[in-house]
Formats: sequence, structure tokens, C-alpha cells
Amino acid sequence: MNKYPKRKTTRLTEYDYSTNGFYYVTICTHNHEEIFGNIETNDITLNIYGKIAKNFWIDLPNHHKNIQLDAFVIMPNHIHGIIIINNPVGNRPAFSVIRNNNLSVIIGSYKSTVTKQINRLNNNSFKWQKSFYDHIIRTTDSLNNISEYIVNNPITRDNDENNPLNYEVTVQADLHRFRQT
Repeated sequence: MNKYPKRKTTRLTEYDYSTNGFYYVTICTHNHEEIFGNIETNDITLNIYGKIAKNFWIDLPNHHKNIQLDAFVIMPNHIHGIIIINNPVGNRPAFSVIRNNNLSVIIGSYKSTVTKQINRLNNNSFKWQKSFYDHIIRTTDSLNNISEYIVNNPITRDNDENNPLNYEVTVQADLHRFRQT
């Protein structure tokens, strides 16, 4: 008997996440804590923790061969980015390369590295939200729309579902609804 509850996966069960393609990911901080900086005049100003998150994001291709990065943004409490997995055409990569290019492994190693580095500076109080959101980008139009969304995220933050102000309003609305029943 497994003593840990089985978590619901957000990944497609029949999809190989080491397959060549464009993947849009969102990674949130635990409880949407705004640890990476703040928005000033429609632009993100990163603090030391945000700079750590940004530097390790940019460094991902040095640790996971055959990946490239596209548009990304570090927001106060989350990260949006596009990861391109690009294995050589005609050659099925060796198992170790596949493992290193699996989207969950890439994001897991990123979260782990950033957590360790930030916790060295702030007494082990930083955490990520469990898992991450992903979307497989299948068309050029979708890639363009998602890239535009990422680049404009600091400007459109007031409408962003990851903005804690919007998150709190949603929670309060749900609590109000339950009180009425």
C-alpha cells in the first residue's frame, strides 16, 4: 500500500514529452508569493531572487542538451516560458538524452536548482507550487499568440490569473458563495 496519495497529473498520458516541439510552461511560487520582484511602470524589476530565477532559466540549455529557449518572462510570483526540444532528425537519441530532454525533468531540475540557490540566501523559506502548467504548441499562430502573451505579461498583469490580487478575489468569491448555502 502506498502511503502517499496519488497526485492527478496534468500531462497528457499518451504523449512523449521528450518529442521535438515547442512547449509553453508556467511555473508558480508556493501560494503565489511575490518573491522575484515587482512591476513598476508596466515592466518587471527583478530583485536578487528574480535574477537567480532568470539566470538559471537562461542557463537551462547548458544542462539539457538539444533544448532551446524562446520567449520567457520572470514575473513577481511565476515564470512563463517556451522551451523548444530539438533532437537530431532521423536519430532517436540515446535514453540518457531523452531523459534529459523530458519536459518534467527539465522543469524539475530548474525548480530544484533555483530553490537551493534562493534558500541559501533566505533561510530555506522559498518553495514552488507543486507541478507546473504546460501547453504543447502545435501551430505558428499559437506560438505567436503565446509569445506575445509572455512578452506583454508585465503590461497586462492586472488581468493575469496569476496576479495575487485576482487570485484572492476568486478565493473570496468562492468563500462568499459557500457561506450563502
